[in-house]
Amino acid sequence: MGRKYTALCLRQENLAYAGTGGVSENCRSQQFQAAFQDTETGRVELARFENGQPAPMHIFSGLPDEWILQRDSNGQPLALLPSIQAGFVRDSEFYTREQAAALV
Repeated sequence: MGRKYTALCLRQENLAYAGTGGVSENCRSQQFQAAFQDTETGRVELARFENGQPAPMHIFSGLPDEWILQRDSNGQPLALLPSIQAGFVRDSEFYTREQAAALV
């Protein structure tokens, strides 16, 4: 099993894709929604706030419990399964950050 997926991973990805369509703020106008995919199962989930509303950026709080590896003392997710990747959904299709960056 690979390394767990953390908020640090998200920050590093945002830096790597800064200025491209691989970050939420740059692809939102093209109808991309922040999402996550489990690369082992293919399951895709939109990024959501705790109340279930779609989030405009990648956050862990609304993801399925079975994707969470570690929580803080308040129950907030700190780390996800290594098979989880951040990306985007547009027209019911998942795009990796790299794919979104190439399209925007």
